[in-house]
Order: sequence, then C-alpha cells, then structure tokens
Amino acid sequence: MERDYRAIPALDTYDANNLDDDDYDDLAPEQRAEAERLMRKRDREEAASQGRLRRGILYDDDDDEEESRPRHRRRIAERAAEGEYLDEDEMIESIENLEDMKGHSVREWVSMQAPRLEIKNRFKQFLRTFVDDQGHSVYREKIRQMCEANKQSLVIDYNILANEQQVLAYFLPEAPTEMLQIFDEAAKEVVLAMFPNYDRITTEIHVRIAELPLMEELRSLRQLHVNQLIRTGGVVTSSTGIMPQLSVIKYDCPKCSFILGPFFQGSDQEVKPGSCPECQSRGPFEINMEQTLYQNYQKIKIQESPSKVAAGRLPRYKDVILMADLVDSCKPGDEIELTGIYKINYDSSLNRSNGFPVFATIIEANFITKQDDKMAVTSLTDEDIKAINALSKDERIGERIIASIGPSIYGHEDIKRALALSLFGGVAKDPGGKHKIRGDINVLLCGDPGTAKSQFLKYVEKTAPRAVFTTGQGASAVGLTAYVQRHPVTKEWTLEAGALVLADKGMCLIDEFDKMNDADRTSIHEAMEQQSISISKAGIVTSLQARCSILAAANPIGGRYDPSLTFAENVDLTEPILSRFDILCVVRDTVDAIQDELLARFVVNSHVRHHPNTPENEDEDMEVHMFTLRRNAIPQDLLKKYMIYARERVHPRLNNMDQDKVAKMFADLRKESMATGSIPITVRHIESMIRMAESHAKMHLREYVMEDDVNMAIRVMLESFIDTQKFSVMRNMKKAFSHYLAYRRDNNELLLFVLKQLIKEQITFYRSRYHSEPDVIEIQEEEFTDRARQINIINLASFYDSPVFQANRFVHDKKKKLIIQTL
Repeated sequence: MERDYRAIPALDTYDANNLDDDDYDDLAPEQRAEAERLMRKRDREEAASQGRLRRGILYDDDDDEEESRPRHRRRIAERAAEGEYLDEDEMIESIENLEDMKGHSVREWVSMQAPRLEIKNRFKQFLRTFVDDQGHSVYREKIRQMCEANKQSLVIDYNILANEQQVLAYFLPEAPTEMLQIFDEAAKEVVLAMFPNYDRITTEIHVRIAELPLMEELRSLRQLHVNQLIRTGGVVTSSTGIMPQLSVIKYDCPKCSFILGPFFQGSDQEVKPGSCPECQSRGPFEINMEQTLYQNYQKIKIQESPSKVAAGRLPRYKDVILMADLVDSCKPGDEIELTGIYKINYDSSLNRSNGFPVFATIIEANFITKQDDKMAVTSLTDEDIKAINALSKDERIGERIIASIGPSIYGHEDIKRALALSLFGGVAKDPGGKHKIRGDINVLLCGDPGTAKSQFLKYVEKTAPRAVFTTGQGASAVGLTAYVQRHPVTKEWTLEAGALVLADKGMCLIDEFDKMNDADRTSIHEAMEQQSISISKAGIVTSLQARCSILAAANPIGGRYDPSLTFAENVDLTEPILSRFDILCVVRDTVDAIQDELLARFVVNSHVRHHPNTPENEDEDMEVHMFTLRRNAIPQDLLKKYMIYARERVHPRLNNMDQDKVAKMFADLRKESMATGSIPITVRHIESMIRMAESHAKMHLREYVMEDDVNMAIRVMLESFIDTQKFSVMRNMKKAFSHYLAYRRDNNELLLFVLKQLIKEQITFYRSRYHSEPDVIEIQEEEFTDRARQINIINLASFYDSPVFQANRFVHDKKKKLIIQTL
C-alpha cells in the first residue's frame, strides 16, 4: 500500500495551459450571490431540458425561489439559536419533483414527511388560486358558503383537481386514506386563514371527492379495488342508528390514577396500553369518559339497483360505513351514488365457516349524492333559471306544457291536462299548525284496455321529481302504508316505510287499482285526504307523513266501459274513495276511421324513428307530427327543471278569486248530481277546484290566482264530472254547462267536434236505411253553420283553411256549398 504514495516524476507534472494561477480580487457578497444565482439557473435549465426535474408549482418565479430558500434556512437557524420551538414541517424542505417516488410505493411515498408537505402546500395553493372561466375563485366561494351554513364538508370536483394538479389526482385513488388526511389538514388551514374562529364551531374539516370518473358496479368489486378510492351506487335497504365511535381515547390507571394516552383509535382494531408508565401496572385500565373523544358512526346496507341486475341474478349488497357529518344523509329506499374507500374487515364468523382466513369487505364512505338531490332546486344553475323565466313569459305556456306531457302518446288531451295539473300541484295550507289542507291533486284514469293508461303512469314515473310505482295486484295494505318487523340483529320491533311514505313530497303511482282488495284499498283513505298514516302495532303508536299525489289507473268491470251506465256502476270502487280523487278521467276506445288511421301512422312512425339504425337527420312525416310541431313542445329536460322550480318557488295566493262564480257553479253541479244519481258532489270538489286553479297559476309562475286559472279549473272539473255520466245525460249536461266547457278551447277543436257529430249522424242514417257504410259523406254547409251558431261561432273561413280540417280529410266545396269527407 505504501507504493501508492511513491513519487512518479512522469505523472507528477501539470499542464501549464490548464493551470489558473492568476491573482483575483475578492468578490463582493452581492456579486457572489448573483454569480451563484446564474449558475443555479443554468443547472436547472439543463436538468429541465433533459426531463430530470419538474418545476414546482410553488417556485415558479426564479427570483422568489432563490431568495426565499436561503432566507428560509436563515430564519430557521435564527429561531433555533434563540431556543424557540420549531414546527416539524418547517424543518423539512418542500420537494419539487413530486412524481419521482424513488422506488417507493404511492402509499409509502405520501406517508414521508417531505412529499407530505409538498402535497399539502400544492393542495392549499389549489384551493386558494383556482378560478373558473368567469374569473371567480371557486373554492374560496365554496368555503365561504360552507362556513355560512356551519358545515364541515368541502366538496372537491375530481375532474378539476385532475386538470390543475395531475400528481395529486394520480396519488389520490392509489392511497386515499393518507391523501384525504393530508387534504383535510390543508383544507382546515385554508379555512382558518379565512375565518380564524371557525374551529370553535367544528374541530375538523372533511374534503369530499365528487365526480370520480369511473363508476364501478357492486358485483364488479374485486381484490384489485382493495384500499382504493371507488365510486359505486345502489339502493339503501337498511340503516342502523347513530352510535358514538371512539376517536381519541384516554385511560385511567385505577392503582395510581395516572391518565394514559391519548391513543388514536383506528376503525379496524382497538388500541390498548400495555402497562402504566407511572406505576408499571399491567391493568386492567378504565376508559376516561371525560377526556375521550368520539365521532358519529352509522352503518347502512346498499343493494344493486333493480334495473342493473342481470336477468335471473339476485342483487348483491354491501355494507357502507358513514362517519362524521355523513350520518343520516340518506334513508332506506333512497337511490344513492357514493364515493368511498373499499376496505377489508376481519370477520371471525367467515373463518369459522370456511376454515381459512377470509376477509369481509366494507366501503368507508367519503361522499354521497342522492338521486333526488340531483333534481333539487339548488341544482339549477343561473342559466336554467333564466331559461325557465323566459319560458314562463310565453302566452301559450300552458298549452305547450300539456302538449309536452307524454309526447310519444297520441291524443288524450284531457288526461295530459290532468297529469300536468297533478305534476305541478296546488298549495298546501296549515294555518297555525292546527288544521292541514292538502295541496296535492289525486287523479284516477279509468277506461278501456289499450288506451295508454299504464304508459301515462310510466311517463310520470320518469318525469316526476320523486315517484314510487306499484301495482294493485302486488300491493298489500302494509306494503302501501307501513309495516312493523323484528330487527334481525337487535330483535327489537322496528317500523318500515311503505310505498306512500317513500313517495312523500312526490307521486305514488298505482296501476291496476281495481285489482286491489277492498281491505287494502281502505288503508289509503287517510293517506289520500289527511296525508298521514297512523300506526298502532306491537306497542308502536305513531303517525307518518305521506304528502304525495296519488295517480291510479283502473279497468272497468268486465273490461270495457259501458257508456249507458254511470261511472259508479262501471267501476268497482266505493264512494268514499271516489270522492277523494280530484279528477276522474274516463278513457273510451271509440271507433273513428280517420282518427284510427292517424293513430296507426303515429305509432308506426314513432317505431321507425326510434329504431337504432335510423339516421338522425331523416325527415319526419310532417302530417303525423303536425299536432306536436304546431304546439311547439318543450324539451323534456327543461320541462323537468321548470316543474321543480314551480313546485319549490311558486306559491300562488287566492286574493282575487271570483267567489260568486265558484259558488254558483257548485250549486248548479250539486243540483245536477242529485238529479242524475251519479257520483255525489261534495265540499271536497270545491277544494279540488281551488287546488287546480293554484296549479294552473303555478304553470304560468304567477304569484296570484287569476280569473283565467279559476275558469280553467271549473272547465276541468266539469269535464271530469260530465264524462262520468250516462250517455243520455251527458248530452244535456254539455248543453247546460256549454259556456263553462268552451273556455279557452280552440274554436277549431270545437268546430271539428260538431262536424264529427254531423258525420256520425249521417253514417247512422246510412246504416239504418241501406245497411252499409258510404265511401263519401257530404254535409250541407248551411247545416254546419247553424250548428256553429249555437256555440256562438260565426266566422268559419279560418277553420276551412286549418291543418286540423285537412288532416281529417275534409274538403270544402265553395261552389256546391258542401263539406265532403272521404272515408
């Protein structure tokens, strides 16, 4: 080894060209700092060009970066010299290249101090600086709204985070527990910087992650998803009560009274001290109740949505844990979407039954949205509200709404009007909290099979903000109201909600209403009028809210409706339940060659247009869709938003209502009902008229009920009543109440009705005289003009030119003064 240090003259010489032995003056400190800054800048640019270094978001400005670091080190050194306490985070320098994990897994990397501090700083910067297209600071505004409502959840859109901070969005699903803990700390610091005293209201701020891009089905969750952030959905089937869970625990030593702790309790296992550090006692230790901290804990069970379960398969279910302010955010029956961490849970019963270690799985929820919340008024944007207000200015908005109800169903104007009134609803009244009057409108559809009754119900189920569908054959009394059952775990009697309770503040749709047993049908009497359900079973005496409209569809006795009988004789329903329906719609399947052909064309064309292989730009048959195009229907999405806005924000008052007109009409109607012996008219029918007038005012977003609304309510009420009469009585009643029934009815529709009556009379005459039907029918113009004068219509020129006249294959021959129809 000594030979290494021997002199070698050949190698111990230096090249004079490479030696720098000139004298230099000492550099001034400012010049030296500037030179070092330039060299660092050169090195950083070289590294960045070779892809070895990513610029940190906190150090974009070179001058700030270079000046802040020595200043930061100097401040730490000065504080250490003065003996001040140093925060652990300040001792660690934030790192720039967060993506370079140096061979660690994501979970290990984000648990280290330096990456943890950088993640925290970047997230704080994101909350403070992110602005939308209009230049508004999104999350500062969200924090302000959260603090105004005294809440502790801050919702972050994952897609925005992914656009702004790719690294954080990459780490988050891989190590959600650690990342969310860092996010919570960062969010709390930002909140306290804006509102310094907010920690008096809540000690923790929780970051909730919304809009995770990938939606997983419950049955597709596998080992791959364990400890990952996932998004899934389902229907809540059961939920436990809210229990306190240990969060930070302290123990008392019974021998020396020393307080041990605090121990931070995990959700998966219990943390216990081994021995007392004061007296070395081995225990047992008692929990110190005063200084132990708890948090809310609730377990719910979610099941796959019935629509997503494959045919022949049973739906899967999964346990979900809700903590902190997420408890009680959903109830059984709600359809929810949740973002959470998929965790494994040790279950000894599984090992006993399977004989080897098997783990159960749970989801620890981070964020929950209900399907109902998506259609709440709070979800409407400013643009939506602007579009809704612009739409309400249209004079024909009522007709447009009615034309937009069930656009795939041909005709049935009266049913569509009834459904529109029911969907908007009246105003509930509860003066002084003593006597409650419902605002919901109940509708009964009754008539021949194949007239789209169930189709209307299915349309309402999809359109109404909250709807529960059931059938009479499959619904029992307890299934509709509420039932008591013994809880499988606690063995206590619990109350489970039925269909009417689940439809609270929505609509309950009952198909095949006539197939229900009488005993079951009487159970909904109270729900239809008082809108509550009283229970007294198994020691539980309570009353549940059922504030919902009921839309029922029934078939007549024997299948077909007989116009020669009254409504009560046609339908096997009792008077008490009939009087609780505000609107009765009788649907008759009448034979009309022209209308039947139009209907057939409409149905065929609808099937052709909606076939998957039909090109979108193919021209539609203008004649078939004439009615829809003429009425200028509203898009379904906008109609739903309009409906939600009207239900929540508009509550019309009855200040200027014409009371004399309603009183006179009610008296006339009572007199007619006693004479005809059909359904009795009761005081409920006055309330029904008021509700319908309020609903019609809601359609136009009016603050007050006007005469226009009252007239329309009277017309709907009379149509509902007259349709339930025998055929012989119906004609006389239509004449008696003609001035009410003609209100706001299109003259062309009235004239078409009169013309069809004349055509029917001609056909009847031909059948009785010649025992055959004519191919061409001719009506004298003078005869038609006389009939039109009886309903106070004189000018018929516009009717002869109207599309309705031509669509029904009528031709007006001016020379011969005939109206001709080809059958």
